[in-house]
Amino acid sequence: MADYDLAIIGGGLNGVSLARDAAGRGLRVILIEQGDLAGAASSATPRLIHGDLSVLERRGFWRVRRALAERTTWLRIAPHLVRPMSFVIPAHSDERPPWLLRAGLYVYDALTNRGGLPKSTTLDITHHPVGNALKRPFGIAFEYADCVVDDSRLVVLTALDAAERGATIRTGARCVRADRTDIWRLALVDRGHRRVITARALANATGGWTSMVAETVLRQPQPAMAATQMSQIVVPKLFESDNVYVFQNSDGRLIFAGPFERDFTLVGAVTHDFTGDPAIVAMPGADVSYLCEAASRYFRERVAPTDVVRTVSGVNLTPASARRRDGTTLFHARRRKAPLLTMFGGDVTTSRLRAERAVTRLTPFYPMSPRWTAGAALPGGDFAWDRFETEVDLARHRWRFLSEPQARRLVAAYGSRLPAVLGEAKTRDELGPAFGADLTGAEVRYLMAREWARFPEDILWRRSKLGLTMPAADRDALAVFMAGVNDSPRTG
Repeated sequence: MADYDLAIIGGGLNGVSLARDAAGRGLRVILIEQGDLAGAASSATPRLIHGDLSVLERRGFWRVRRALAERTTWLRIAPHLVRPMSFVIPAHSDERPPWLLRAGLYVYDALTNRGGLPKSTTLDITHHPVGNALKRPFGIAFEYADCVVDDSRLVVLTALDAAERGATIRTGARCVRADRTDIWRLALVDRGHRRVITARALANATGGWTSMVAETVLRQPQPAMAATQMSQIVVPKLFESDNVYVFQNSDGRLIFAGPFERDFTLVGAVTHDFTGDPAIVAMPGADVSYLCEAASRYFRERVAPTDVVRTVSGVNLTPASARRRDGTTLFHARRRKAPLLTMFGGDVTTSRLRAERAVTRLTPFYPMSPRWTAGAALPGGDFAWDRFETEVDLARHRWRFLSEPQARRLVAAYGSRLPAVLGEAKTRDELGPAFGADLTGAEVRYLMAREWARFPEDILWRRSKLGLTMPAADRDALAVFMAGVNDSPRTG
């Protein structure tokens, strides 16, 4: 008998979504990730949960409808991570005419189950706060509702849910060889130790490494794939209004500029073909200049490459024959050969649905329970999305030493599970040493014990984005503190 029903290689959004779905259906699951969860493209997304207006412009009505249905699902199951936001498109005299934008948003409204979100509307931004940061003259803009998401925390909490349903999550473990007979036999290097496991089915969800893993580790044929790089920039805060701007650029692309970690603005994205090692992807200077110019076309305050405090890039794959933006799932099984799933590409919005459909492909091979992920909240998400502000107020009432920004960050990260992080602390000092203005020893210990954090970068850039503001001395102190913590990451 095999050790597991399903082994998954890759701890990005596709991999953890497969693990959560399969574990919840009763399968014995192991996920193997050579680095950290969300260590590559899954923490470099545009951070949007949306129907994608650019797809609507290409008449992808069914895709938009499906994505908007998933938006409603995410609001229901992850209200701490997925937040409704006002999106504003200023009408530019050199771009799409206002009647076309209005018509497109009318169709967008018609395709969605609102889930409590407002319909689109027209704004006179000469007398509206969203116009304050923009150049003149922009007389009108179109406002509609969509959502933003903390992408890397979505990955981590999806993995946590999978673990709580019985999955084994192994970070710092690399699969070096996989032999296929009627079962899969996998050779692993797990934090320096060699071990062999067996599984009845295997999923390759290694993102930008999919074709390399297929060729060198699985030794299985794969279709030709094309690598695509997506990049964004982080700059100091450009506007005070609580919305995401959608800018029409001169080449027809839509560029987003939205609030990012209180004091910053995220601008993106630009995509192009990629060649090279996905582990060392870097944003070219030409892409930085492109996004700066696109933002400067609209904002009063000019954005220059010297203003960029961080670039964010990731690489994913698409089939060379068809550049599908909603992801690709390949399934291969034949007589006396264990099943192989290959999943790559796709956006955050439809990740849950992709995994659900992929795991369903295994139903002829296993007895399993029905589909379930659309109705089950992620850890900490067991409250209505319109109660987020109430949760922040309750946190400040229970832990009176929290400032409003601190309480907001913690609720957005942990939701209703915040007591597991802060416990019964009455003062900030009871939470242990402080690293920067926000991070405490208690939170670090929780992340190491429960969320697989091993190194400072895991906490500062994936479990949070506190690396944007933490001084170098505090980062060094955090590294020393983590080295002395004896708690082991949860493995399921």
